Amino acid sequence: MAKDIDYVNGVISAKEVFLLGGKISKLCELSAEDAFRSVAESGFGKGAEAVSVYEYESLLLADERDLDAFIREYSPSKAESAYLLAPRDFHNAKAILKAYCLDASADKMLAPEGLLGIEEITRAVKEEDYKCLGKELAEAVESSFALFKEENTDVVSGAKIGVIFEKALYKYLLNACAKNLMLKKLIVKKVDMTNILTFLRSKTYEYAVESFIEGGKLKVEQLEKLFSENAEEVAGCLDRTEYKDFLSLCLDDKSKGLPFTRAELIRDDLEIAFLAERKYELKRTQPFLYYVLRRRAENQDLRILFVCLLAGMGESDIKKRLRAI
Repeated sequence: MAKDIDYVNGVISAKEVFLLGGKISKLCELSAEDAFRSVAESGFGKGAEAVSVYEYESLLLADERDLDAFIREYSPSKAESAYLLAPRDFHNAKAILKAYCLDASADKMLAPEGLLGIEEITRAVKEEDYKCLGKELAEAVESSFALFKEENTDVVSGAKIGVIFEKALYKYLLNACAKNLMLKKLIVKKVDMTNILTFLRSKTYEYAVESFIEGGKLKVEQLEKLFSENAEEVAGCLDRTEYKDFLSLCLDDKSKGLPFTRAELIRDDLEIAFLAERKYELKRTQPFLYYVLRRRAENQDLRILFVCLLAGMGESDIKKRLRAI
């Protein structure tokens, strides 16, 4: 059932005052113990029993559980719930399937529950009864399981399985968020950026095409020019698209022998960057998404912060690693 948007936004307004925001940057100046104390005293990770900085993960997990509960209670519609939680189902199903086929434990690979329970996914995989998983996830599990049966389990490529689930996830999200124009636009853009990165990383054109994700604006014919031996053709193949600068950044890092870390961050932070640029103009369900994404980003930044502080890293080096909030 859809929630009353005005009520949800009122709840968010009351909760936003507890976001850490710029305080995270100041925590970089403290010792690990003082930073931990400051975060704990702010009310972050309420309910955690952590008493030492070496137990910081307990604080983060408590905050994640609290945010998950908030999403489940206040999500304005099925589109937001799917966008925020369904990726975990695809991750967990992939982990459970691989562990089952390799006779291993999936416990250390699992993410928190999404829309589906861990037991529900596990039962579906073991019983090969995928009806409860939904169309796209069921297809991904069935296709991957068939691959394990056809090939020796020792040589089944993890990359192949990853591609199957990634394609299925984006197909699911495009269907689940079809009526939310903002989310659909962001998903399409993520698909295009992922395809650009895939074509730049792939050693062969054939592998790039096999890994191509449907649903974006860019076509294979546009991206195939990335395999050209003509540097100018490669650099200019997306000049008439909105991805001109994104490709330029990728090619710059590639020429320097650097990983595509900057490009991946742009893709992964696409939603929060889009909403941050419009933070004074957010409408309807957008404040909900912006709040949830900021809390998730803060949680990730705190994990980076504590790891770096405990490793003895300096303030400037830590700040370089934090995500923009």
